[in-house]
Amino acid sequence: MAQSDTVDRILDAAEELFAERGFAETSLRMITSKAGVNLAAVNYHFGSKNSLIQSVFARFLTPFSATLEAEFDELEARPGDRAPSVEEILGALTGSAVRMPQRNERGISIFMRLLGLAYTQSQGHLRAFLEDEYRGIFTRFMALLKQATPELSSVDRYWRIQFMLGATAFTMSSSDALRDILQAKKGVETPIQEIAARLIPFLAAGMQANDVMLVPRPEASAL
Repeated sequence: MAQSDTVDRILDAAEELFAERGFAETSLRMITSKAGVNLAAVNYHFGSKNSLIQSVFARFLTPFSATLEAEFDELEARPGDRAPSVEEILGALTGSAVRMPQRNERGISIFMRLLGLAYTQSQGHLRAFLEDEYRGIFTRFMALLKQATPELSSVDRYWRIQFMLGATAFTMSSSDALRDILQAKKGVETPIQEIAARLIPFLAAGMQANDVMLVPRPEASAL
């Protein structure tokens, strides 16, 4: 078996198991069993479970980041002084994601589930890895969003980005189930590209919504 094939089998198995069970709940023995390799192969190619987790993310994020950089370059190279709009920035982001070569039809769904787990499970090494490796593209994305939403305070922008990421992670990680529901109820098939396209105007509207805070009413004083 070629080394590259062994690495891919380990990564494929780890990706699916991490998405299904979580990082802490997935043992290296589970991964080796699913991949059909021995523990020595995992240690040889990755060295540790933490390194394997990081490699699972890097396999998607490194080519994705390169594609997104090219999309941002194209947006900013257009003639004229108009800054890219929120819709265009999000279009570059989602377009880059769905155009990534997928090893299986559930690729995007699995990766978005993993991305959600990176936020919700205690994986300090992973957050540090993502910040170090992909700081450049994240900083550029944030700068473009700031330029496109000058009316927002930094606090408002922070929360709206979190809401946007949450909506995206839920929708894309649940895309298989959501498509099955629509197919069963309406007889409509929805490709992943269409789901991403439908997300853009929704997310853009949320990013640019009027800043109205609903303040809870004080309790009426007892008579």
